[in-house]
Amino acid sequence: MIWEELDAHLDKVPGIVSAYVGRPGARPTWTRRADATHYAASTMKLAVLVALFRAAEAGRLDLDAPVPVRNSFDSALSGAPRFANDRDYDNDEAVWDRVGGEASLRWLAERMIVRSSNLATNICIGQVGLPAVAQAWALAGARHSVTGRGIEDFAARDSGIDNLVTAADLAALLGELALGATRPGPLASPAGCAAMLDVLVAQEHREDLAAGLPDGTRIAHKNGWVRGVRHGAGVVFPDDAPPYTIVVCTTTDLADGGADGEVEDDACRLIAHVSERVWAARHELAG
Repeated sequence: MIWEELDAHLDKVPGIVSAYVGRPGARPTWTRRADATHYAASTMKLAVLVALFRAAEAGRLDLDAPVPVRNSFDSALSGAPRFANDRDYDNDEAVWDRVGGEASLRWLAERMIVRSSNLATNICIGQVGLPAVAQAWALAGARHSVTGRGIEDFAARDSGIDNLVTAADLAALLGELALGATRPGPLASPAGCAAMLDVLVAQEHREDLAAGLPDGTRIAHKNGWVRGVRHGAGVVFPDDAPPYTIVVCTTTDLADGGADGEVEDDACRLIAHVSERVWAARHELAG
């Protein structure tokens, strides 16, 4: 069976590999250490996206209103000095080109996802607030994932405030988005969920989950990476089968591509291999 083959393959991988595969709203077909926590890297941006759309639907934010683009943020650690992002550690010059000016939250949210902009992420968190991000996780049914701070908030990090995810929690959030686009759900209206999926489909970093799929396959996904960590989380929409959720989280020395996300490494190839094998079994997933 494909699942036993994948487990045997992943047993040989150094570090921790977690996985979750299943149809949204159904019991998982295959899991592997799905509740193990990993440093979130940029997968935490999924919950920030949901928090923004929820706030907009509640009338607390206007996604199309301009907000200042400033590189200065409050730390999650009480009493700590404000912090800033490092331009060389980011992935999107388009946001940095607007520093000192303004941009809409909708545009910043899109850059946070499609180019994984750290600066856009921290601006969005500053507008919506960390409690709203925590609520997004909770409403999705996440049990272990935490977004405790912004990106590069080193004072908070060094005090133990961190960003953590599990494969099961990422699958829960993405599954609720997929279901929420077809009927009312806990995260946002069907139109809001569909709009968020469209943003995730426009993801430009495609060297892991998407690399294991046939060209042109629709996948709404977000990945995350730092040295030693590579994650891919998405919902795949085949033309010939129902959608399925796939999440692979790796904390491993194979993830040596650095912080830029543009370098394909062995962790990317590992996630692509899992994605390819799951695609081959797409008709066999539990309904």
